Amino acid sequence: MADYKIRFNVPPFTGKEMDYIKQAVDNMKICGDGEFTKKDNEWLEKKTGTSKALLTTSCTHALELAALLCDLKEGDEVIMPAYTFVSTADAFVLRGAKIVFVDIRPDTMNIDENKIEEAITDRTRVIAPVHYAGVSCEMDKIMDIAKRHNLMVVEDAAQGIMSEYKGKALGTFGDFGALSFHETKNYSMGEGGALLIRDPKMAEEAEIIREKGTDRSKFFRGQVDKYTWQNYGSSYLPSDMNAAYLYAQLEMADEINDFRLARWNQYMEGLTPLKERGILELPTVPAECKHNAHMFYIKTKDIKERTELIAALGKDGILSAFHYVPLHTAPAGKKFGRFHGEDVYTTKESERLTRLPLYYGLKEEEADFVIKKVKEFYHV
Repeated sequence: MADYKIRFNVPPFTGKEMDYIKQAVDNMKICGDGEFTKKDNEWLEKKTGTSKALLTTSCTHALELAALLCDLKEGDEVIMPAYTFVSTADAFVLRGAKIVFVDIRPDTMNIDENKIEEAITDRTRVIAPVHYAGVSCEMDKIMDIAKRHNLMVVEDAAQGIMSEYKGKALGTFGDFGALSFHETKNYSMGEGGALLIRDPKMAEEAEIIREKGTDRSKFFRGQVDKYTWQNYGSSYLPSDMNAAYLYAQLEMADEINDFRLARWNQYMEGLTPLKERGILELPTVPAECKHNAHMFYIKTKDIKERTELIAALGKDGILSAFHYVPLHTAPAGKKFGRFHGEDVYTTKESERLTRLPLYYGLKEEEADFVIKKVKEFYHV
């Protein structure tokens, strides 16, 4: 990493993080559900409008918690795109579910909502849409399908904090939504995530599973005089020191978001001439979607051109990267899942996509340098 002039990602840092961590230590409450964990949960509830938000150790664990709350049984099926991170599938595979992958839309890289219904069987229990790059899936149609077939919806909104669909926050449409606060995300606590819960009746059960199967949360609120083992569960609570680190960024969420959008728009404006000449493709954001500038990607002609572009940018000190290898092509994907229908776009589009550097703190002149070098590669 040190050899690069422009890194692909730099974790966000506001300057208050260490002060808040010290405050957490001084409070002598550094385990989960301390002062800053509660502040983060309250911020998320207010910002997203969800009934309940629970900070977790990762988005992976938020998804696992959601899978447990869905009460999946061995052999149940979950429909999702293959173009996603392994955690989206792992969470359900751990419950014994079979993953049914369907094709994506080439414009947004999201699940093709028109491919979902034909993949439903009598074993289908959950639809798991993934909001790629912070751009929403077509949630009206997905929720309509789920309602008509009596299915649960778990939104993988790992990249979707601050994004909306028709004015509503991502992660709040389905029964559950999972957010990520990994170091590569717009707001970070190193490793971390959150579960958004739509139905307040599910909140108590979620708290119990998250607290090793105990009603410890109720005990700390003074609702019971002792806590006991109530159900199966695990430990999904992050340290309050991690929560303190995150809270410093949530306080500046709008400023960070505006900064990222400025760089995203700079890339879009600077590279549009290449799009207009048919040299490459740029991200599509449907009119009903408000995105969070989680990433800026370009699509090359094919995988060969992408490899050459990444190498050329690397020689100029710019670290760019491709993204997911479709899960249905992986050994575990073949073992635990199947692809329904034809893979028209998933593999083809994944092999063309290249992500450019984008993070809070990326300078305007650095983004201009990236744009310049991309243009030079294409002799423009």
